[in-house]
Amino acid sequence: MAQLSEKELASIQELLADEDLLVKKFKMLAEHAQDDKVRSKMMEISDKHQKHFNELYSKLS
Repeated sequence: MAQLSEKELASIQELLADEDLLVKKFKMLAEHAQDDKVRSKMMEISDKHQKHFNELYSKLS
């Protein structure tokens, strides 16, 4: 893998933080949802953002 510039690393770190926050927010929304369909959708969205986080993180290895 090619070396990433400081700007690219900073961008990836910012995206990782954003994705992490979205994972946590949607998990929290799922925990507080009364409706099973809403809870399921919130977990689906959380899982999608976790996947994004994992893909970004893998770029750092």
